[in-house]
Amino acid sequence: MAHKYTEEELNELGPKAVIALFLSQQDQLERLNENMEALIEQIRISNQRQFGRKTEQLDQITGQMTLFNEAEVFADPDVPEDDPEDILPPRNRSHKRTGKREEDLKGFPEENIPHPVTDEEADAFFGEGCWRRMKPDKFTKVRYTPASWTVERHTVDVIVGKTGDHQDEFLRGKRPVEMIPKSIATPSLEAAIINGKYVNANPLDRIERHFNQFGLNLSKQTMSNWTIRCAEDYFTPLYDRLREILLSYHVTQADETPVEVIHDDRPAGSKSYMWVHRSGEFYRDRQIVLFEYQKTRHHEHPENYYRDYNGVLVTDGLQQYHLIEKHLEGVTSANCWAHARRDFSDALKAIGKKNQKSIKQSVANEALERIAEIYQIEGELKELSSEERLIRRKADIKPLVDDYFEWAKQCIADGLLTKGKTLDGLNYCINQEKYLRVFLEDGEVPIDNSASERAIRPFTIGRKNWEFMNTIRGAKASAVIYSVVETARLNNLSSYYYVDHLLTELPKLRDENGNIDTASLDQLLPWSETLPDNCRKPRRK
Repeated sequence: MAHKYTEEELNELGPKAVIALFLSQQDQLERLNENMEALIEQIRISNQRQFGRKTEQLDQITGQMTLFNEAEVFADPDVPEDDPEDILPPRNRSHKRTGKREEDLKGFPEENIPHPVTDEEADAFFGEGCWRRMKPDKFTKVRYTPASWTVERHTVDVIVGKTGDHQDEFLRGKRPVEMIPKSIATPSLEAAIINGKYVNANPLDRIERHFNQFGLNLSKQTMSNWTIRCAEDYFTPLYDRLREILLSYHVTQADETPVEVIHDDRPAGSKSYMWVHRSGEFYRDRQIVLFEYQKTRHHEHPENYYRDYNGVLVTDGLQQYHLIEKHLEGVTSANCWAHARRDFSDALKAIGKKNQKSIKQSVANEALERIAEIYQIEGELKELSSEERLIRRKADIKPLVDDYFEWAKQCIADGLLTKGKTLDGLNYCINQEKYLRVFLEDGEVPIDNSASERAIRPFTIGRKNWEFMNTIRGAKASAVIYSVVETARLNNLSSYYYVDHLLTELPKLRDENGNIDTASLDQLLPWSETLPDNCRKPRRK
């Protein structure tokens, strides 16, 4: 602690000592002022983010929030599925009921679906007069269609040979391939659950209440088990095929967002990450967005993902991405101009809207105006071909970029800024100059990584409703499902009808070992011409 002089001690000091003491106090005061200005800047930015209008963040999603991602926390493959008698609504609970299942199902419209064996087929197989009909196999399914429910009553004929070459052998009607054997689930019902949770960001308890309003008593645990099983058995092969296609594109984009997984063998509060990988913004005909769960933010994760990639990867300035370029010969790293402007934007927020004169005179404002001019011209090039876009960029945008970096370096050299968001922004741009210039050399590379941030928002919206994931298995399943529904959305498909179609067709493609050959999946990709018409949203005129 500095010595505190008394009045008598000051009177005894000589001129040189007084001057030295004054200069020392002046230095301390200057440092205090700088620290105070930095604190004020941080407080204003914090207040703006907490209370002000948000331009880069989503508003808080209202409604009931749960602590866990229910598709993981309630999932337990060892717990048997609820009996249909407990799922479907009772007709009258005030009386003791016999034949509970039949009574419960009376509340829904029904459709009888026979799977017959004709007399001619039986004669051809057993011989005429060598067979008799037995009691047919019967099973029940519940099919979901928006705003209505239908109980599917399946009847499978069963015939046994009485005499002849096939005596005591059985012949059954053709049984449809089931999405989940011995389950009441249908593709339409599971598609409704996935659409509610992963598209509309509804917690499973809210979906449970919604179903209950229609008289369907379906538990969160049952829905969780169905969802994870569909992700692992059916959507994962499709995910793998989409990844193959993604890595064939010349330009890809990536981003990441934190998420907490409770049971991942680490201390509570440890951050995990959901990474997003998507096709370049200008590839509008066959867009792909894929999510990937990883326990950490280590550079090995994106490096492994792009191990066989040969092209341009557009990201923010995270060092983990730049290491990919250093370690993988085929990858070129490009940076995001939207990130380059954020520190300057924060600097203006710290000044405050009321002080317009200071804003207009600030270095941060000039930086934003220079970047805005670059964006204005880039915005005019979106509909051009990559070749035409590159020509315009070199002619109209490159001189502006050159001037910007020359100006930024001069600002640093002048030494007028000692700390704060403006200095952070200038240093960021200068350090990332190599990567920020890549878009000037390739017409397929977008100017920023905003498309990846838009792609990851549905996950961050859902995260606000459940805060945590429960298991690594569940986190990986969620990554796969988000990939399917978001890729469908980017390709102008109805997520509900597309998932319904996938869960109808994918079970048919499994071999006797339960595997699906990825080469057979092209007919189910979001841009396939063989998709049913109801999968395609009508385009806005």
